[in-house]
Amino acid sequence: MSGQGQRLNVVPTVTMLGVMKARLVGATRGHALLKKKSDALTVQFRRILKKIVSTKESMGEIMKTSSFSLTEAKYVAGDNVKHIVLENVQNASLKVRSRQENIAGVKLPKFEYFTDRETKNDLTGLARGGQQVQHCRAAYVKAIEVLVELASLQTSFLTLDEAIKTTNRRVNALENVVKPRLENTISYIKGELDELEREDFFRLKKIQGYKKREIERQVASAKLFAEEKFPEKISLERGVSVGAAHNLLSAGLEKDDDNIIF
Repeated sequence: MSGQGQRLNVVPTVTMLGVMKARLVGATRGHALLKKKSDALTVQFRRILKKIVSTKESMGEIMKTSSFSLTEAKYVAGDNVKHIVLENVQNASLKVRSRQENIAGVKLPKFEYFTDRETKNDLTGLARGGQQVQHCRAAYVKAIEVLVELASLQTSFLTLDEAIKTTNRRVNALENVVKPRLENTISYIKGELDELEREDFFRLKKIQGYKKREIERQVASAKLFAEEKFPEKISLERGVSVGAAHNLLSAGLEKDDDNIIF
């Protein structure tokens, strides 16, 4: 899904432009942090994968040794050794506990075994096969250690796999949807603001032109009005008619023209 050609439905104002820029800065920082988180989780994922491969390879040899030790114990001590061991065991001596390990904000489960109490095996194999029984027990204890470690690694592996998928989806969403959409929105708001600025400038020019023409018209009207009132003023001052005043003004203007020419 691409964010090209998409934008948010917002009102193109200066305030909204600042909000969109702040959101774009936040999205950019979030994208960078999630990218680093994804890289850290990927490194840990590969390290755990290598450990799982090596642990499984060693587990095959250990389980083979344990099974062979059990066969030896049964051969030497007899098949009844199983019942003798069960009679001496009341509670498990090896137990597993879990804890959490934080890797780049992801909590990985970690399993570890511990010894609660020693098993009473004083009478086990007393008649025969005691050494083989103890050897078999040690082999299976080692097998349990490997199985617990493998269970911890595989659980962490699955948890990391899901966390990496989620983080990569967020990174792709920010990179291909959120950031392009915010950038398109910012470009749209800038274009609309520029268009509004051009419209305001054109409107101001029209208003200034109208005011200038209005002032010129008023000046021309005032001049015409003064010219019309001046003969009346002459007639009142000299006590002549308005027509005679017009004739005097015309004669004065012709005389001025003659003086200019000659």
